[in-house]
Amino acid sequence: MISQADLYGARILLVDDQEVNLRLLEHLLASGGYTAVTSTQDPRAVAALHQHHQYDLIILDLAMPGMSGYEVMDALRPLEQEGYLPVLVIAADPDAKLAALEAGARDFLSKPFDALEVLTRIRNMLEVRLLHRTARHYNALLERTVTQRTAELQRFRGAMDATADAIFLIDAVGMTLVDVNDGACRLLGYTRTELLSLSPGDLLPTPPPAPLDGLFHQAPELIECELLRRDLGMVPVELGWHWHAQGPVEAGLAGSHSLLLIAVARDISERRQTQERLKQLAHYDSLTGLPNRGLFYQTLRQAVELAQEKAWRIVVLFIALDRFKSINDTLGAALGDELLRQFSNRLVECVRLRDTVGRLGNDEFALILTMGRNQQEAVMVANQVREALRAPFDLHGHPATLTASIGIAMYPDDATDPETLIKYANTAMGGAKQAGRDGYRFFTAGMNVQVLARLDLELALRHALEHEQFILYYQPKVDLRTGRISGVEALLRWRRPGYGLVAPAEFVPVLEDTGLIVRVGAWVIQAACRQIAQWRDSEVGPVHVAVNVSSRQFAEGDLEGEVTRALTLHQVPADLLELELTETALMSNAERTIVVLGKLKKIGVKVTIDDFGTGYSSLAYLQRFPIDKLKIDIAFVRNITNNPNDAAIALAIISMAHSLKLSVVAEGVESRPQLEYLRRNRCDEIQGFYFSRALPALELGQMIAAGAGLPPGHDPAAQPAQTLLIVDDDVNVLSSLHRLFRPDGYQILTASTPSEGFEMLALHRVHVIVCDQRMPGMSGTEFLSKVKELYPETIRIILSGYTGLEAVLDSINRGAIYRFYTKPWDDTELRDNIRLAFQHYWMVNPPGLARVR
Repeated sequence: MISQADLYGARILLVDDQEVNLRLLEHLLASGGYTAVTSTQDPRAVAALHQHHQYDLIILDLAMPGMSGYEVMDALRPLEQEGYLPVLVIAADPDAKLAALEAGARDFLSKPFDALEVLTRIRNMLEVRLLHRTARHYNALLERTVTQRTAELQRFRGAMDATADAIFLIDAVGMTLVDVNDGACRLLGYTRTELLSLSPGDLLPTPPPAPLDGLFHQAPELIECELLRRDLGMVPVELGWHWHAQGPVEAGLAGSHSLLLIAVARDISERRQTQERLKQLAHYDSLTGLPNRGLFYQTLRQAVELAQEKAWRIVVLFIALDRFKSINDTLGAALGDELLRQFSNRLVECVRLRDTVGRLGNDEFALILTMGRNQQEAVMVANQVREALRAPFDLHGHPATLTASIGIAMYPDDATDPETLIKYANTAMGGAKQAGRDGYRFFTAGMNVQVLARLDLELALRHALEHEQFILYYQPKVDLRTGRISGVEALLRWRRPGYGLVAPAEFVPVLEDTGLIVRVGAWVIQAACRQIAQWRDSEVGPVHVAVNVSSRQFAEGDLEGEVTRALTLHQVPADLLELELTETALMSNAERTIVVLGKLKKIGVKVTIDDFGTGYSSLAYLQRFPIDKLKIDIAFVRNITNNPNDAAIALAIISMAHSLKLSVVAEGVESRPQLEYLRRNRCDEIQGFYFSRALPALELGQMIAAGAGLPPGHDPAAQPAQTLLIVDDDVNVLSSLHRLFRPDGYQILTASTPSEGFEMLALHRVHVIVCDQRMPGMSGTEFLSKVKELYPETIRIILSGYTGLEAVLDSINRGAIYRFYTKPWDDTELRDNIRLAFQHYWMVNPPGLARVR
């Protein structure tokens, strides 16, 4: 409906060459309430103005110079596509009025103007014009709506057919199929025609009842079911039912003909397969196919519940492969995986079908043995597992052998819940590893105490690092040529609250296992450099300090950066810092080690190989490492005076080091004989309890400031020319022989045991040895056989009343014994024979050669 505002706001154009006519019309229109009136005296501008403003009404004078009203209408006609010209002409001639109407004008005004007539005709024409425009817009809107709905239907149909889901449109009254999409045809294997000929009940499950409250737009409830295909195969689907009202439906009229039932089925075959795969991945190990940790725990829990009902016993075996990491690192991850697959296959063959095998970690497996197994049966299975590993594994041409450490825990003997059972079996496995591997251990309460203590120790160590509970003690090293302190080794100690000072052997392995050694090692370097600076600026003076560097610190930390920062921060000369690395740390990454140590060596830092002889260093690499010192391990020093093998290794290390222009330090020197033996064999430095234990920084500084040192060694020039050692467990024999040989001017040494004899040999240069055959702990021939290897230049004599001569003769034949004399002896004859023994010694070892040695 046209409103008053629409009429008064209509756009009106006045066209007349007479200005008076324009003013008159403008006045009439303004008085009639019209607000959008414009005028022009130029008829040639009308078409352009109308094209721009789209006037609702043009009042046009027909008789105008330059361009008549007819020509103006001709110019307007192309602008009105429907040929409806909104023109009201002004004319006095009746013929002109008819001609104007035929030319397209809608109405006319006569001159002179009648105000009422003018306003009436203008209002009528505007109403018609506006109604015409409204009708035209409405028709255009209808056409667009029809076009849009048609396109939407086409898109809907295309979308239905393009979607992968199957869509079924069902008449809710007759329960017949109205339509289906291509997805339904693909899903069930029918053509559209074939599907439409079937009943919905033949294809789909029973639909839900229509809602009684008329709420048809609620979200459908999805169900999972299976539909029968044409080929009689079943396809799993997710099905949703939609009720659709095609027109107004009153509540309670569920059976109305206006209801449409839509079924949408989605093929979930891939989802089902994915779920199965995810279930497989979630519960089974992807490498071996065995149950993983989660499924193994679940299975054990079920087994425990069943065992409670049946009063059965359950045995859990925790199996860890020994040295698997080294094999994996050597052959590569691919062959390591192949090894785990082959082992898992062998493991499955060791158990019954009702038992369970699982993989709990990288190289960790577990077994659940049920149905009344006892300890002996558990041992039998453990041995079967160990036996299964005996045969070598063939890893694509690379043979490999393995052993396993096995821990055993039992229900209900050790625990009644799965988590504790596995934890205890794991603890027992750790005990088997500590016992030497390739074995099994049953869980005991003591093992759990040890594990809890270990966890407590780890937590305490982390706390110790954060709260600065670590301190450094210093053990001096002594130069054997001067007897003076030549440097110290920094040793880590832990002042644990409530426990006192904790020795490194109790906590350093834990630092290594947890990786804390990297941070602690960096702290040690900083603390050592700080102490060097403090000593340097005190009366103590410059002190060379050696710091131990672990293999993990070297591999995982920034050793070069840590050392450089510490030296710079404390303004310490680099040559006062010494790094001690084990052979394992050096060889773990030899090329990188050479580069890093080379950089440290350039700035003056000294480098020592610690515990030399216990690792696996290659002598070829040893020449390439920028090494300053070798440290003989305490294992070779402990028995250096009485074990020929240890002595030979120590002397070989000294000789090799000197040939490579390296210094040698012997650690663990605890006695004067050890000291003198090493000094006599040109060892450069020693450290150990014989000189001093490790001391706090203050005490060590006082020792250095006081000038502490070793007592002087024996002067070969001052030593008597001929020294005789007598070894016999009978003190009366020792006294008699001492009195017998004293007039001959020998330096006479006596020992009542072979151990004392070794000490005398280490402390003195002995030329001739007289030894009893029958002594407790070691026979004379055994003693002299070792002496031959340790001191081959000595003249060795047996003096015994023992008549069994086989061992003596064998020793004589092997060169361990020079002569054999019996008890009782003839004094004169024995003195003469000893004199001949000394002569023989000097013939074989001339004095000049002896001094060199």
